[in-house]
Amino acid sequence: MLSILKNRSYRHLLAAQVIALLGTGLMTVALALLAYELAGESAGTVLGTAFAIKMIAYVGISPIAQAFANHLPRRTLLVLLDLVRASVALCLPFVTETWQIYVLIFLLQSASAGFTPAFQATIPDILPNEEDYTKALSLSRLAYDIESLVSPVIAAALLTVISFENLFAGTGIGFLLSAALVISVTLPSPIAQQRRSIWERTTRGFQLYLATPRLRGLLSINLAVAAAGAIVIINTVVIVKANMGLSQTEVAWALAAFGGGSMLAAFSLPPLLEKVSDRTVMLAGVSLLTAGTLAGAITSSYAHLVIIWFIIGVGYSTAQTPSGRLLRRSSHPEDRPALFAAQFALSHACWLVCYPLVGILGAALGMPTTFIIMSMMTLLSIFLTVKLWPAGDPSDLVHTHPELPHDHPHLRQHSQDGQHKHTLIIDDLHRHWP
Repeated sequence: MLSILKNRSYRHLLAAQVIALLGTGLMTVALALLAYELAGESAGTVLGTAFAIKMIAYVGISPIAQAFANHLPRRTLLVLLDLVRASVALCLPFVTETWQIYVLIFLLQSASAGFTPAFQATIPDILPNEEDYTKALSLSRLAYDIESLVSPVIAAALLTVISFENLFAGTGIGFLLSAALVISVTLPSPIAQQRRSIWERTTRGFQLYLATPRLRGLLSINLAVAAAGAIVIINTVVIVKANMGLSQTEVAWALAAFGGGSMLAAFSLPPLLEKVSDRTVMLAGVSLLTAGTLAGAITSSYAHLVIIWFIIGVGYSTAQTPSGRLLRRSSHPEDRPALFAAQFALSHACWLVCYPLVGILGAALGMPTTFIIMSMMTLLSIFLTVKLWPAGDPSDLVHTHPELPHDHPHLRQHSQDGQHKHTLIIDDLHRHWP
């Protein structure tokens, strides 16, 4: 897996991602402490609002930001957005009112909503070989898991010698280092073949996404990932501390089990995906999510919970890590930023639904019922994926173009009689799946 680090451009981009993620992890800890300082016992409400604002920015801003991104070279865009994120992070220590947190979080997460899809769309351009790209997806998943495990430890160590406000400086430094690493490499910036209006550029990713069967299946998988993931993220502390009467240490170990399962799956996926189709692997991941959430309804001990969290972690990574392969296979280079932005927005829309749903269900109906309801949601995802994403997922399809003149370059290239077969990607000539 590590052989792809020989590629200098990818090596620098991965380093930029890891450093920015660590900085973001420090900010998460510092933000919780800042919210407590400003709001006391209402800190949970402040943080909940801040995370809701984050999701709203991700869902609403990502496609709009992508629509304007074509006006700048990709490297310039990424660097500017990193500088915006660094500037906002460095403003957070000076906050004195909760509304200021909300404004700054919206600005920072809006910049991230523009940065992340553009960054993700760059990787398949610099790693055109699918095997290399699969390894990159696994390393990216590992980066997220390592951040969730390492950042709290680093934050705890730093808080023994500095105040929490200084953690925001670490976040700013992380974004500045990310910008420096992006500057250090040359990045491709595919040029769109046709000029489009702002509205067309904003909606194009969604049009391509929803017209492609495998991506409609991916959307249902996104829902399963959010349903199971939200249970872990929202309710671990409630189950461990309130229901089981254990300490913060046990909370950390339970979350570590979830992260460990995700990391194990990420390590295992590259060789597995060489032998087994993406569809089969991702459905297996959702099946594990279903089994894990259903088993959670009868959790009887902490040891049982840790095992369940590990299983959900394996399913979590298995279900979502190959998604980049589907997006790459379903787009031309010039359309990839739009498609990655659509995936970013739609996947976070699923989280925006599942986060409050899990919290409300847990408070109103109790944990066993919440687990059962969310397991039914993941089971529904399996059914929808099977229906929406055809088995075999053929890419070379026989089709015709009755709307094109006989001398059109596309017909001259493939067939004179109109009927022909080639790798089909939704674009201006292929607006519908045959």
